[in-house]
Amino acid sequence: MLVVYSDRHQLHDPRHDIQGGVPADMVERPERAERILNALQASDTFEVRAEIDHGLEPVVAVHAPGLIAFVREASDSAATGMELFPDTFLHPGVSAGMSLTAVEPTDLTGRLGFWCFDTGTPVRQGTYAAARAAVDVSLTAADLVFDGEKAVYGLCRPPGHHAARSVFGGFCYFNNAAIAAHYLAQRTGGKIAILDIDYHHGNGTQQVFYAREDVLYVSLHADPRRAYPYFSGHSDETGTGPGLGTTVNLPLPAGVSDVEYLNTLDLGLDALTRYAPSVTVVSLGMDTYVHDPLGDFALTTPVYAECARRIAAIASKLVVLQEGGYHLPDLGENVRQFLQGLSGD
Repeated sequence: MLVVYSDRHQLHDPRHDIQGGVPADMVERPERAERILNALQASDTFEVRAEIDHGLEPVVAVHAPGLIAFVREASDSAATGMELFPDTFLHPGVSAGMSLTAVEPTDLTGRLGFWCFDTGTPVRQGTYAAARAAVDVSLTAADLVFDGEKAVYGLCRPPGHHAARSVFGGFCYFNNAAIAAHYLAQRTGGKIAILDIDYHHGNGTQQVFYAREDVLYVSLHADPRRAYPYFSGHSDETGTGPGLGTTVNLPLPAGVSDVEYLNTLDLGLDALTRYAPSVTVVSLGMDTYVHDPLGDFALTTPVYAECARRIAAIASKLVVLQEGGYHLPDLGENVRQFLQGLSGD
């Protein structure tokens, strides 16, 4: 199997996030991608390719130009070692009932709160370059599948599925999966599906495609009543307008077992089968693992291969993009199990 990887992810090396107002050691760090890469390179099953620069146009097709410009400018302006966090947010309650239009501040801290929705996603030197590289990884993987490969893995870092059209957060700056899906929809002229199996709901991906009928979004995730991102991912969120019925949310309880997860995955795969996409993009999160520090599921390593076998059985073309997964000792093996499951190994 072909693997697309960029060493430019190392340029984004945050040290902290802020959880409940308390600084914490950052779990989304370069070692994640290196652990995965090392596990794959230890097997002769995988061939690693470098990303190809696709320019800014595919990013602008999904994200607001102002968001892209801000991430670039903030990253360029951050002093060495400095991590930029917002301290004020653009909350709708501030202007409720007043019909006010929010104006982007000129102050850097104010702009952070205008474009970012949480305190866990710092901007620092190298952030923009790494995020752009992750997009190019996803698009290179998409090109390879478009050109004939059945399944290609893009080792994206930073991840992307929390970034919406006009806001970033959740360790995510640009939405790799959404950009790849839109790109494939334009290239193929056909229907595309996104299957999100990260522990957290991909609020950004859902928002990008919520009113579109040409991209199906199916997500298995922790119930947002107890888990980040809290404000999207409920089962009654099914799309709007032309996109009504093309969003499928399958929230799960804490402690979900391998068997329970596979049963729910089958429901999601039924939706994909009915939709019949030409290509399926998989947002692959390994934070569903029993030992992951950010999750509360009880999945074990062998289930990832079985998940992949079931996905491969109904999807003819697959672009698999890395999202979360933060238990470093087993992260590489969990990804390897999933990818080998796609090929039936």
